Amino acid sequence: MKRIRNFCIIAHIDHGKSTLADRLLEFTQTISQKDLQAQVLDSMDLERERGITIKSHAIQMRYKYQGEEYTLNLIDTPGHVDFSYEVSRSIAACEGALLIVDATQGIQAQTISNLYMAFEHDLEIIPIMNKMDMDSAMPDEVEDQIVELLGCKREEIIRASGKTGLGIDDILHAIVERVPAPTGDPEAPLQCLIFDSVFNSFRGIIAYFKIVNGTINTGDLVKFVATGKEYDADEIGILKLDFVPQQQLSAGNVGYIISGIKTSKEVKVGDTITHVKRPCDSAIAGFEEVKPMVFAGIYPIDTEDFEDLRSSIEKLQLNDASLTFEPESSVALGFGFRCGFLGMLHMEIIQERLDREFNMNVITTVPNVSYRVYTTSAKNDAIEVHNPSGLPDFSSIDRIEEPYIRASVITQTNYIGQIMTLCLGKRGELIKQDYISGNRVELIYDMPLGEIVFDFYDKLKSISKGYASFDYHMNGYRPSKLVKLDILLNGEPVDALSALIHFDNAYNLGRRMCEKLKELIPRQQFDIAIQAAIGSKIIARETVKAVRKDVTAKCYGGDVSRKRKLLEKQKKGKKRMKQIGNVEVPQKAFLAVLKLD
Repeated sequence: MKRIRNFCIIAHIDHGKSTLADRLLEFTQTISQKDLQAQVLDSMDLERERGITIKSHAIQMRYKYQGEEYTLNLIDTPGHVDFSYEVSRSIAACEGALLIVDATQGIQAQTISNLYMAFEHDLEIIPIMNKMDMDSAMPDEVEDQIVELLGCKREEIIRASGKTGLGIDDILHAIVERVPAPTGDPEAPLQCLIFDSVFNSFRGIIAYFKIVNGTINTGDLVKFVATGKEYDADEIGILKLDFVPQQQLSAGNVGYIISGIKTSKEVKVGDTITHVKRPCDSAIAGFEEVKPMVFAGIYPIDTEDFEDLRSSIEKLQLNDASLTFEPESSVALGFGFRCGFLGMLHMEIIQERLDREFNMNVITTVPNVSYRVYTTSAKNDAIEVHNPSGLPDFSSIDRIEEPYIRASVITQTNYIGQIMTLCLGKRGELIKQDYISGNRVELIYDMPLGEIVFDFYDKLKSISKGYASFDYHMNGYRPSKLVKLDILLNGEPVDALSALIHFDNAYNLGRRMCEKLKELIPRQQFDIAIQAAIGSKIIARETVKAVRKDVTAKCYGGDVSRKRKLLEKQKKGKKRMKQIGNVEVPQKAFLAVLKLD
């Protein structure tokens, strides 16, 4: 155990974590030259295309130092704010962390957020300045920022470059010297913390764990504490690029277990594994339950695919524990699921993965956040509403509270004005403004979560030319003047397009949605009225004109009354058609409404 080191890599998005992880694997010869490629640990095509890490990946390396061989368990983590839950799980399985800061950009918001998470778990932090080979690197300024943030000595900061391999040896030495060995008793009853799981269509569910106490052997009868289920450990082993089976693993190690589990409900991330014959006294206090921020309905395009969609989402949830879902039905779309995501990028990635990994074509409704609704009844209990259609009647509502966040934006001083305008436009309140160093400033805002859900992050990046970084955490609920905006087609509400929105923005959004739908809904044989309404009050209207058929063409010459007779006959037919004809909203109309700016 003295020669085991468990560590993870934390940093802001695009600071070079995956590239640095590649170099560590290359230096410790974990990967042969023929397997070497950029972003080795990013196994999904989606991760390579977008150049981001979505999943945290564990891998074991061997490293010789001063005549002794050490086992290094590395967990590479995502840097985007939407995947911070992955980071919290990786941190729970480690004793140390490499904090990587881009020498050309300095400290960013997500770096600080992940760092505080690591502090809470008492991890040993090794600061590293990456991208030192770049001409635009500012080593001295960034060093000042790191010293100020961590309170460490300057000589403790390692200068490195994932591209050229500079400083990789120093990093490996620092991991062995500074990161503490795991503490635990190999003789005690077995306690393993599950920090991730994946679904394999041939072998069932594979759970990744870290052994806190005890020893596990192949063939042992084990029990998952939270679900109370018992299994045989058919195969245990360590994680290299592939699974490497082992006969025995003991305290301090990170590994995997395959026990032929077929149903996803039986494995919970954060659960504890123990022996049936000699169980541990208590489960490990894992990481907190994830709180979804954004809710949207996901519906199959064909209603027969409902059960397939359920099993696909369950398998995805194994691999991404921050996804939550429950069944719901909609008048317009039939049966589907109300899913909770950590943010808009997370939602986009889930949609993409359903399509690629499970061939599921889905419709996503307008995303929203969860609100608390207080009714005028004597009990005055709060109802959690994730979906505008779940609102009680407006006459019985006392008040609606919406979730607020405390947002931290770190930017260069020349962009302050535009960023403040953006935040104020999103109903933000400036709490404080701190100058970090030189020309960098941190703005702290209180903002409604519903306002940042759609396009805040994209706008912030374009205003600041990519320099501003953003991070947030929940900050309670506040009463707000919210209204339910309905879209009516020929007087029938389309529940998938309704939204809960602040009173000030309702008129604007209603008008824009009507204009957009007018462009996208195909013309019918009758007029289609598209209306936006708040309660019984119509606030905007557009009309899709009917496709006219010239019924008087055969009526050449003769009296005008013959034409009139034919037109009257057509008018009756149109009226009857309008009563029974229904309007189909195409899939691209739903998507276009989501992308309304």
